[in-house]
Amino acid sequence: MSADPEKFNTAMTTWKEWQEAPWGRIRYTLAEANLMRRLDAPGGGLLRILDLAGGDGGDAVRLAARGHHVTVVDHAPAMLAAAETRAAASGVTERLTCLQADVTALPADITTGEFDVVMCHNLLQYVDDVPGTLATALTPLKNGGLFSLMAINRHSAPLNIAVRKMDPAAALAALDSDRLRNEMFDSELTLHTAEEVIPVLEDLGCHDVRHHGIRSFCDYITDDARKYDQAYYDDLERLELATTDRAPYMHTARLFQLTARKRTDS
Repeated sequence: MSADPEKFNTAMTTWKEWQEAPWGRIRYTLAEANLMRRLDAPGGGLLRILDLAGGDGGDAVRLAARGHHVTVVDHAPAMLAAAETRAAASGVTERLTCLQADVTALPADITTGEFDVVMCHNLLQYVDDVPGTLATALTPLKNGGLFSLMAINRHSAPLNIAVRKMDPAAALAALDSDRLRNEMFDSELTLHTAEEVIPVLEDLGCHDVRHHGIRSFCDYITDDARKYDQAYYDDLERLELATTDRAPYMHTARLFQLTARKRTDS
């Protein structure tokens, strides 16, 4: 990965505040809901899940709370320590394993194709080789298993700038840019679109790829303070859940999530 692990270590407090804010809560709620729509294990069977670049376990602990065993891989020690703390607070320590490693060079013992689900959320914008990274991420997944990918949606950048910064000139410039500065982690990000990534997944042996949008409305409502009102938040969450896989809203959502099955012959 191109990002320095120390940048993630030093931003832990800000990151936790972001996760607990309404927009962070919506991100995790929708990601979980979209996954659960596709995890149709007969008889409610428990699954082995691999969370690549899983950070402090925001996704992983939710799934562990459902009874699944989740392995979190990340290259930032502070993130993994926070994941262990989160798991302990939720009473799921026995169902969560943390492993410090670079996602682009996974240890051999987890690349044997034994995981039912592989998640790759919030990673793509940090890597230079998208096809290579995705090929590596798919290796631990069983044939027929579920892959979930999430990234910042490049289509959202000009709209976000125009609405929130009220800067049409900057929005115009963003139309032809795939770069975004992340102040929290002091990193330069590369933005992608679902339309670009879907063919890559298909070339790597995925099928039944489904496109979901996350925060289709939240980021374009500029009154952030109102989102902390519980009744308003509940209405906003219901709206986001109703439009996560509905065109055209998913195409301009702040994040895109792709879920796909790995072909049995791949």
